[in-house]
Amino acid sequence: MEAYQKVAISMLLFVAISSNVIEVLNAQTICNMSGAGLMACKPAATPPTPPPPSSACCSALSHADLRCLCSYKNSKLLPSLGVDPNLAMQLPAKCKLPHPAKC
Repeated sequence: MEAYQKVAISMLLFVAISSNVIEVLNAQTICNMSGAGLMACKPAATPPTPPPPSSACCSALSHADLRCLCSYKNSKLLPSLGVDPNLAMQLPAKCKLPHPAKC
Protein backbone atom coordinates (compact mmCIF):
# COMPACT_ATOMS: atom_id res chain seq x y z
CA MET A 1 0.00 0.00 0.00
CA GLU A 2 1.35 3.38 -0.93
CA ALA A 3 2.11 5.98 1.73
CA TYR A 4 -0.69 8.35 0.72
CA GLN A 5 -3.22 5.51 0.94
CA LYS A 6 -2.07 4.71 4.48
CA VAL A 7 -2.39 8.36 5.44
CA ALA A 8 -5.88 8.56 3.90
CA ILE A 9 -7.02 5.43 5.74
CA SER A 10 -5.57 6.74 9.01
CA MET A 11 -7.39 10.06 8.56
CA LEU A 12 -10.69 8.31 7.84
CA LEU A 13 -10.32 6.17 10.96
CA PHE A 14 -9.53 9.26 13.05
CA VAL A 15 -12.60 11.08 11.71
CA ALA A 16 -14.81 8.04 12.35
CA ILE A 17 -13.56 7.65 15.92
CA SER A 18 -13.84 11.40 16.61
CA SER A 19 -17.39 11.43 15.23
CA ASN A 20 -18.36 8.58 17.53
CA VAL A 21 -16.93 10.39 20.58
CA ILE A 22 -18.89 13.53 19.66
CA GLU A 23 -22.08 11.51 19.11
CA VAL A 24 -21.67 9.88 22.52
CA LEU A 25 -21.10 13.27 24.15
CA ASN A 26 -24.13 14.77 22.41
CA ALA A 27 -26.28 11.89 23.62
CA GLN A 28 -25.17 12.19 27.24
CA THR A 29 -25.32 14.76 29.97
CA ILE A 30 -22.41 15.18 32.37
CA CYS A 31 -23.03 17.18 35.55
CA ASN A 32 -26.14 18.78 34.00
CA MET A 33 -24.18 19.83 30.89
CA SER A 34 -25.22 18.46 27.53
CA GLY A 35 -22.68 17.27 25.02
CA ALA A 36 -23.38 20.44 23.03
CA GLY A 37 -22.62 22.53 26.12
CA LEU A 38 -19.40 20.65 26.73
CA MET A 39 -18.35 21.10 23.11
CA ALA A 40 -19.20 24.83 23.29
CA CYS A 41 -16.68 25.14 26.13
CA LYS A 42 -13.96 23.04 24.54
CA PRO A 43 -12.22 25.84 22.58
CA ALA A 44 -11.89 27.94 25.74
CA ALA A 45 -10.20 25.05 27.55
CA THR A 46 -7.90 23.88 24.78
CA PRO A 47 -4.25 24.97 24.88
CA PRO A 48 -2.09 26.75 23.90
CA THR A 49 -4.00 30.03 23.43
CA PRO A 50 -7.68 29.49 24.16
CA PRO A 51 -10.22 32.18 23.29
CA PRO A 52 -12.57 33.54 25.97
CA PRO A 53 -15.55 31.27 26.67
CA SER A 54 -18.48 31.78 24.31
CA SER A 55 -21.93 32.83 25.48
CA ALA A 56 -23.12 29.28 24.71
CA CYS A 57 -20.40 27.89 26.98
CA CYS A 58 -21.23 30.30 29.81
CA SER A 59 -24.92 29.54 29.47
CA ALA A 60 -24.24 25.80 29.70
CA LEU A 61 -21.98 26.33 32.72
CA SER A 62 -24.64 28.41 34.46
CA HIS A 63 -26.88 25.31 34.54
CA ALA A 64 -24.10 22.86 35.38
CA ASP A 65 -23.39 21.19 38.69
CA LEU A 66 -19.98 22.79 39.24
CA ARG A 67 -19.09 20.59 42.21
CA CYS A 68 -19.75 17.56 40.02
CA LEU A 69 -17.52 19.02 37.30
CA CYS A 70 -14.75 19.41 39.88
CA SER A 71 -14.67 15.63 40.17
CA TYR A 72 -13.28 15.53 36.61
CA LYS A 73 -10.35 17.81 37.46
CA ASN A 74 -7.90 14.92 37.87
CA SER A 75 -9.67 12.56 35.48
CA LYS A 76 -8.09 11.33 32.27
CA LEU A 77 -11.33 12.07 30.43
CA LEU A 78 -10.65 15.77 29.83
CA PRO A 79 -7.12 15.35 28.44
CA SER A 80 -8.33 12.49 26.23
CA LEU A 81 -10.75 14.99 24.64
CA GLY A 82 -8.02 17.62 24.20
CA VAL A 83 -9.18 19.70 27.16
CA ASP A 84 -6.73 21.12 29.70
CA PRO A 85 -8.29 20.54 33.17
CA ASN A 86 -6.63 23.68 34.59
CA LEU A 87 -8.09 25.84 31.82
CA ALA A 88 -11.47 24.13 32.25
CA MET A 89 -11.51 24.96 35.97
CA GLN A 90 -11.01 28.66 35.13
CA LEU A 91 -14.14 28.84 32.94
CA PRO A 92 -16.75 29.55 35.66
CA ALA A 93 -14.78 32.59 36.84
CA LYS A 94 -14.21 33.74 33.25
CA CYS A 95 -17.98 33.46 32.70
CA LYS A 96 -18.48 35.58 35.84
CA LEU A 97 -20.74 33.00 37.42
CA PRO A 98 -21.92 34.12 40.85
CA HIS A 99 -20.52 31.24 42.89
CA PRO A 100 -17.81 29.34 41.03
CA ALA A 101 -17.01 26.04 42.67
CA LYS A 102 -13.83 25.82 44.67
CA CYS A 103 -12.24 22.61 43.52
